[in-house]
Amino acid sequence: MSVTFKGIVPALITPMTAGEEIDEAGLRTLVDRLIDAGVHALFVLGTNGEFIALSEAEKLRVARIAVDQARSRVPVIAGTGAYATRDVIALNQKMQDAGVDAVSVITPYFNGASQQELYTHYERIARATSLPVMLYTIPAKAGVTLTVDTVRRLAEIPNIRGIKDSGGDFDRLLQLINLRRDDFAVFTGTDSMILWTLIAGGDGAVAATTNAVPGVVMSIWNSFQAGDVDAARRAQESLRALRDAFALGTMPVVLKTAAALLGMPAGPARSPAQPLDAGARERLIKALEIYPRVA
Repeated sequence: MSVTFKGIVPALITPMTAGEEIDEAGLRTLVDRLIDAGVHALFVLGTNGEFIALSEAEKLRVARIAVDQARSRVPVIAGTGAYATRDVIALNQKMQDAGVDAVSVITPYFNGASQQELYTHYERIARATSLPVMLYTIPAKAGVTLTVDTVRRLAEIPNIRGIKDSGGDFDRLLQLINLRRDDFAVFTGTDSMILWTLIAGGDGAVAATTNAVPGVVMSIWNSFQAGDVDAARRAQESLRALRDAFALGTMPVVLKTAAALLGMPAGPARSPAQPLDAGARERLIKALEIYPRVA
């Protein structure tokens, strides 16, 4: 499938059973509900998909399930990031064999790399695959980011086709949007900035909140595309309650709990992340009162 990086792309949670195993039926249901809501692609195995807690075999299983259930209705983008360049290259090949349409590669984490090391990392990865590659920066988690100048250099590599920027810095995002072209897309990964990204000329959002409130997130996009910025703004503002609730627990416990409370498949996060305590759960339930149940 030809991939156009544009629109609302949910960063899927990975539904799990009570025993913290992958819930295949739940994942298939989640894929169908998100596609039915009108999303433009699916992004599996990102930060909220708990990629750091999954084995390679589990990552490939999640990707295969998503590809099979999507049935080419929308593209499937898989997160394949790792610290070692060679590990990303190897997983990209396996993901291509699994049928994904593109890959997203988070910056190498924990052991801070220089900008030249980051450039070389992505250059080698891009040249070793024919899949479109989405850069992914989330400095608060990875401890490192790509400078705008490094992104500018990487955007010249033909199959590096976009960036998901989850830094929450709007000035930086504006600088990245200045780099966008028909073959290089700029997404926000910060759900509180979806509308402002669209107004500034960005291509869309990789939005984890879509797992819980797909109708709200899609209404930001749909209203904006229809020229109704006031309606888009109301939808954007209504996301604040869920976004603010994320502070109640460890990622992605709050999101998975919210999704479950609103009728979406979710289950627990994998340990060491623990369920919300009773007080936090009550506060979350209160925060979710403004949202409709999905099912």
